[in-house]
Amino acid sequence: MTPDEKRAFVRDNHRAVLVTRRADGRVQTSPVVCGLADDGRVAVSITEDRAKTKNLRRDNRAAICVFTDDFFGPWVQVDGPVELVPAPTGTEGLKALYRQVAGEHPDWDEYEAAMVRDRRVLCLISIDD
Repeated sequence: MTPDEKRAFVRDNHRAVLVTRRADGRVQTSPVVCGLADDGRVAVSITEDRAKTKNLRRDNRAAICVFTDDFFGPWVQVDGPVELVPAPTGTEGLKALYRQVAGEHPDWDEYEAAMVRDRRVLCLISIDD
């Protein structure tokens, strides 16, 4: 599957499992919702205090398996380096992710405040292959 085919799949499918590495080398898996950022990277909203965030700050490589709502069907795996962008810097990207997955929010000011309060981080995974 080409990188553009992977992007198209992620744009239309938002259920995923994110894989990071613990300090001892074992994998950490986390069910997440994802989307496609404007720059073509996979976007995921995570929080600062989670194991996956700590793992990615130590080792910025990740894998994510994205699948359909049906689960048993087409899927795609993306492996690549990660950029972490905390709120408020990452708020516009977090808003774009929300729009892609859930549509318009009824109160964007409240949403932005919640992203800062919850210490949300925009996780951007490059599609390298």
